[in-house]
Amino acid sequence: MTPPDNIPDASSPAGAGSAGPAAAPAMLSVQRPVLEHTLESLAREMMQERRAERRWRIFFRLAWLGLVLGVAWVLMSDRMHHNAPSGPHTALVELRGEIASDSEASAELMLSGLRNAFEDSGARAVVLRINSPGGSPVQSGIINDEIRRLKALHQKKVYAVVEEVCASGAYYVAVAADEFYVDKACIVGSIGVLMDGFGFTGLMDKLGVERRLITAGSNKGMLDPFTAQDPTQRAYAQAMIDQVHRQFIKVVREGRGARLKETPDTFSGLFWNGEEAVALGLADHFGNLDYVAREVVKAEEVIDYTPHDNVAERLAKRFGAAIGEGAVRAVGGLSRLR
Repeated sequence: MTPPDNIPDASSPAGAGSAGPAAAPAMLSVQRPVLEHTLESLAREMMQERRAERRWRIFFRLAWLGLVLGVAWVLMSDRMHHNAPSGPHTALVELRGEIASDSEASAELMLSGLRNAFEDSGARAVVLRINSPGGSPVQSGIINDEIRRLKALHQKKVYAVVEEVCASGAYYVAVAADEFYVDKACIVGSIGVLMDGFGFTGLMDKLGVERRLITAGSNKGMLDPFTAQDPTQRAYAQAMIDQVHRQFIKVVREGRGARLKETPDTFSGLFWNGEEAVALGLADHFGNLDYVAREVVKAEEVIDYTPHDNVAERLAKRFGAAIGEGAVRAVGGLSRLR
């Protein structure tokens, strides 16, 4: 059956040609809103991302500003802590923890607090409250010498008060005081010197590890833990700590004087509780800070002059140490490359 002449054949070229031009505008009109919507969405997303980035930049800037202001406040508060005038009072300086150059019981910090305490005209006396197992004999000796100098300069008495422990280097510091107060159960003494370490030579032999140490100087590798101990070097180290021990004994005898009741164990490194310490003349009386301020100094108000290594200074020291360590490694790397 033949189709009518006025109906075009869809399969013929004429039919296809007539459908194509008519459909193209319709397709474009459909796609244009979709494209516009997509572009608008991309633009909104970009604007949102830029706003978020701007907010984060503002947040971090404010956070850094707050950190700087906080550090400045801590520094200023520490510096201004003792500047205000004060009436009659008992000046307190705390000796806590290990006595070492990088601790809060370092000679640098302790001397700063002691000088402020002695120089305050309102301070009737200085109380050194101690809770320390000891530490560096060098740092301890510096503090002891300064206490004796300040006592003579300002004509003020110093009282040592033990809270928990006053051993070794802490006792070295405490004997500079005029009077020594303890709790009957605290720990006092340990008048001795030690130099400790480890030896790994036997373990290294079992593991088949060889130590390769090159030195310029026959004693440069002295006391190396990975090398067998040399008798001559050990004798030298023993003589050295014996000498420091004699210095310690001399300071104790000078500080305690006739109050000290020496026994064969006094300078052996033993330690005692407070009750035994008083009986042996290592300490004088029983009492705490409040008792000494109220009954002995007769100035019940206590003002703390203890300086503290604040957060900013600790961070600065650690940063400096990290920089120094990096520099040492860099130098070591350069020496290996040459």
